[in-house]
Amino acid sequence: MKFGRTLALSALLALAASLPAAAQTKPYNEGSVWGISLIKVKPGMQDIYLRDLGVARKKLMEEAKKQGLILSEKILIGQASDREDWDLMLMVEFKNWAAFDGLTDKFDALSLKMVGTEEKQVQMMVKRTETREILGNKTMQEITLK
Repeated sequence: MKFGRTLALSALLALAASLPAAAQTKPYNEGSVWGISLIKVKPGMQDIYLRDLGVARKKLMEEAKKQGLILSEKILIGQASDREDWDLMLMVEFKNWAAFDGLTDKFDALSLKMVGTEEKQVQMMVKRTETREILGNKTMQEITLK
């Protein structure tokens, strides 16, 4: 009988000791990291905005992929749920959080080469304010549930 209690107590202690380790195990695997911009295109301006955006963005993103700066990029378009909601999402996929180390300098150099001078880039951004409003930016990590 004493042996049974000792065995039960040992099993209980072993279980209790393993709980913190189990609680620290995440229920998901970490994936790539996404830079997301939420855009509200002004009424009737969708094609104009996308035409303007496509001029530089496509070349820039293709070169960024070739250089290994990004994994992929996507544009999602849909209906806004109300007057204050976004209707276009720009997404850029990065390998992981470490991919952001030194990324600004790399993209600045790439933009200078592919798009033009900083002044030209500013002019393009100012022109886009006529067709869209950036409602927000997010950086999010993709996960896969275990």
